[in-house]
Amino acid sequence: MKLRPLHDRVVVRRVKEEEKTKGGIIIPDTAKEKPQEGEVVAVGKGLAGEDGKTVALDVKKGDRVLFGKWSGTEVTVDGDDLLIMKESDIMGVLEK
Repeated sequence: MKLRPLHDRVVVRRVKEEEKTKGGIIIPDTAKEKPQEGEVVAVGKGLAGEDGKTVALDVKKGDRVLFGKWSGTEVTVDGDDLLIMKESDIMGVLEK
């Protein structure tokens, strides 16, 4: 990928949406909601603290994260739909 986020920004790829419900009902495209879960693709270097030193981010590439419904800015890079958001928009990391 040719996108490097700056400061405390994170690039996230949404997980694929479910095509069916657990009961087997197929969901049409017009009724699907965008998932609020994704995989971190790239992270910035962090913000400068009060002492001038860079404070690294808590998330790292490959983490599976949860974020708010309206979080981030949608962008397309090399045909890939991605979200760029601040680390503070991420609500948590899903542990395996």
